[in-house]
Amino acid sequence: MGRITGLFGVKGWVKVYSYTEPREAILDYNGHFLNRGDGWRRIEVAEGQKHGKGVILRFDGVADRDQAAALIDCEIAVARDVLPAAGNGVYYWADLEGLRVVHRDGTDLGRVAYLLETGSNDVLVTSGKPERLIPFILGEVVLDVDLANGVIRVEWELD
Repeated sequence: MGRITGLFGVKGWVKVYSYTEPREAILDYNGHFLNRGDGWRRIEVAEGQKHGKGVILRFDGVADRDQAAALIDCEIAVARDVLPAAGNGVYYWADLEGLRVVHRDGTDLGRVAYLLETGSNDVLVTSGKPERLIPFILGEVVLDVDLANGVIRVEWELD
């Protein structure tokens, strides 16, 4: 859902880069989890709000700048079952990561390692050799997403 990027003030608030659309939608969920690199642990958001292009928030039990500083670079998540169902032709990035990417002629282009947000469209980054950057444009570049079989079919240059 997001990542803690910095501190805000002296009372335990942190700056968050939210992956949600809109950015402040990260505040709409209950039961957040943090990962400091040693596993996920549940934490409650005490308060939060949109701030500029980002979001600021304060977690329960985090009352000062020093406690908040320990959270910088933590990933923020929520349980999958609290997310709304994706609509037709809409996919959560987590569902696409790891899928095989196959050219329409059957050539294997690797697996989705991660996605990038570019502003104009999202981009699939494959882990195959060579690594490929494939625009996620349904109906043009991305011909089909088959979640059940773990395959994305694309029309994209092979070189």
